[in-house]
Amino acid sequence: MDEGLPIAYEVLEKHVAVYTSDGTRIGTVDHVVAAVDIDIFHGLVIDTPGGKRFVAAEYVSELHERGVDLEIDTTRAGTLPTPEGSAPAYRVNEPGAKPSEWHHFLGRFTPKGDRSGWTKLN
Repeated sequence: MDEGLPIAYEVLEKHVAVYTSDGTRIGTVDHVVAAVDIDIFHGLVIDTPGGKRFVAAEYVSELHERGVDLEIDTTRAGTLPTPEGSAPAYRVNEPGAKPSEWHHFLGRFTPKGDRSGWTKLN
């Protein structure tokens, strides 16, 4: 099957077919989950016969004009989770600044996290 040229996630369209590593069509793209402004691709929400499912970016092998190839087989695809809300995304307030890894680590595991120096994107 000709899936067309390779593309970036930013131009992937709704209703493009999604295939497992063993060649089975399991559904179509509903939407891309990404922080486009900072070029982070989180994954895809796909429409399947069993409802919407989330495919993490680590399981997406290739994106094409008319097809998305996954790195998981049909059996594993059957266990994909349903999408649940959205995770907050943050950006460093100072241009070119990056918080220390320790500061970032603590912020992830404290109840509210020290988000000073960060701006919430969503």
